[in-house]
Amino acid sequence: MTDISTLFKPLHIGDLELPNRVLMAPLTRNRSQADGTPKEMAQTYYYQRASAGLIVSEATQISAMGKGYIDTPGIHTEAHADAWKEITDAVHAGGGRIFCQLWHVGRISHTSLLPDGNQPVSSSAVKANTQTFTANGFEDCSDPVALDKDGIAQTIEDYGRAAAFARQAGFDGIEVHSANGYLLDQFLQDGVNQRTDEYGGSVENRMRLLNQVLDRVLQEFPANRVGIRLSPLGQANDITDSDPEALFGPVYDMLSTRKLAYLHVVEQFFGQDTEEADKQLLMRLRKRYDGVYIGNGGYDAEKAAKAISSGAADAITFGRPFIANPDLPERFRTGAALNEPNSDTFYGGDEKGYTDYPFLDR
Repeated sequence: MTDISTLFKPLHIGDLELPNRVLMAPLTRNRSQADGTPKEMAQTYYYQRASAGLIVSEATQISAMGKGYIDTPGIHTEAHADAWKEITDAVHAGGGRIFCQLWHVGRISHTSLLPDGNQPVSSSAVKANTQTFTANGFEDCSDPVALDKDGIAQTIEDYGRAAAFARQAGFDGIEVHSANGYLLDQFLQDGVNQRTDEYGGSVENRMRLLNQVLDRVLQEFPANRVGIRLSPLGQANDITDSDPEALFGPVYDMLSTRKLAYLHVVEQFFGQDTEEADKQLLMRLRKRYDGVYIGNGGYDAEKAAKAISSGAADAITFGRPFIANPDLPERFRTGAALNEPNSDTFYGGDEKGYTDYPFLDR
């Protein structure tokens, strides 16, 4: 049996000490009010999981135009910040730490979800061959329009404003969501980005928006309280790049120079196998990042411990296990059996499948 004690060694990210390396991944649950204000039951949900070394909040849209799914939370109004403050207070009362994941979905949206029925925005007017979740269930994503210069400037400011609201809401830090085929990923990867201006073409140009967003949010939080999430293998929301290593190598290099809190990488998507060539790519990229590296995807306690012991990762985020096991670190520590998650209650609904999973001592 693998020694998993390494999961319970403290980890410093900047000036923040995490008591363990079993972190909670961002998990979309579609249980906010229609205007993006988190419901009161979210306080219980996050409080229950405060034993995680770090909680990364569910993806939280930075603006009304950043929304892509029904009943997802926002962090762009005073009401949002006030509701999130109740949640962060609950997490802190439980001894936990929580970062807010800042999210703009870009083209992964539908006109019914956006103000005045507007079209989604993206790097280019390339429709996503995928679906999103609306009031009518799953629907094809709407045709997007390319952001113009004014729209880009507004989006950058939206990130900064959202970061300021996150600080006001008492979050310990923020995570910039630049993965899974959402807006920042749509600028990075040339399967979507067909621009010919300073935001398209070369890798340097395609990185420009990400750099500008980081510059802006770093006006609200110090670098050691800002993380970022990437998914170099694509695999989600119809995102591709012609040469992922040529793109993400320089991205990792750039992030290293910024001395951020961490880099959080989606290494494997649920239900998908990672081919050996992709594993090798992830390993080569890993060597280019100098800083705290958090892995995600396909891990259990033993695999996580092996990755940390080998230096492949400094910590691991867990998704579905945290949905069903609010006391996941203790279950790992004691070798207790895990509750099985009910996928029928993942998205939308009430407390069922949200706050009613049993603890070991209940």
